[in-house]
Amino acid sequence: MRNLVCGAIVALGLAAAPALAEYPERDIQGIIQWGAGGSTDTVSRSVTPHAEAVLGAKVILQNVTGGVGAIGLNQAARAAADGYTLLFGAENPLLYKVMGLGDKDYADFVPINIIARGVPVIVARADAPFDTFPEMVSYIGENPGEIRFGSTGPGGLPSVVTAMINTKTPIDVTAVPYDGDGPALTALQGGAIDVLPAVLGAALEPVRAGNLKAIAAFDVEGVEQLPDTPAITDTNPEFADLLPWGPFFGIFVRQGTPDDVVATLTDAYGQAVQNADFLSMMDGRGFRMLSLTGTEAQEFLDTWQRQTAWTLWDSEIAKSSPEDFGIARP
Repeated sequence: MRNLVCGAIVALGLAAAPALAEYPERDIQGIIQWGAGGSTDTVSRSVTPHAEAVLGAKVILQNVTGGVGAIGLNQAARAAADGYTLLFGAENPLLYKVMGLGDKDYADFVPINIIARGVPVIVARADAPFDTFPEMVSYIGENPGEIRFGSTGPGGLPSVVTAMINTKTPIDVTAVPYDGDGPALTALQGGAIDVLPAVLGAALEPVRAGNLKAIAAFDVEGVEQLPDTPAITDTNPEFADLLPWGPFFGIFVRQGTPDDVVATLTDAYGQAVQNADFLSMMDGRGFRMLSLTGTEAQEFLDTWQRQTAWTLWDSEIAKSSPEDFGIARP
């Protein structure tokens, strides 16, 4: 009898205990490393509504700019590892160490989804005194230091592409930094700078509107969105050994986030990137879809870091050797 009574008490106690809440039980914060209007911002804000529909919760997106993306990354790194803070990032953190910008990269995070890769294009103000890449190089040679090249800081797409150019056809230009490609493209259209290596998706509409002109697609083949713009290798085949290369867009959570939460987020964003409206937007802007998760995502990050860090070191742009941080030469 005593055992029956004890069993009944335990059963009542278990029945009275609240069930564990299923993730997510409240809004999720999303930190975008770059400013409004740039490519990372556009991709993040386009895919997230489709993930919200799967999650059944809101993801409140906030642009946290500065430090070539480091301020946003550090804010996400300080958050609890509970899945309620997502980092929407790009490629820059993988280069912080070799560029002397900090001691963090994505090693402190778990990739939820590496969404896509962008195709770089070299764009100029509409009235620039050159129309092709060889003409641009020739003009710079005749007018050293005159042409203002936009940048998003050390390790950003413009600085990497400029470094790649300098390894093959050295150019004497003035670098002007901006906090993301959105502000840089605005400055280019306003004439504050002359040239910007940018991701196709962000530069496409200003080019189509005639506010900018595309000089070259920085890839081994042209892009269908700009059929009259040649690939850089069409005029300068010496770039072929550096390409294809491009920035990427990814979603991350802190290392230590529970496996079931990571799985929930991975599933939600995995479904979101397959949404027809999102795919149409990405295709229209010339992004190359990846949708990598788990081991594949980590392998992509490691390979990208090795290739780019050593390119910057070989071109004497990096401040420290990748070898100092255990980044093996590809």
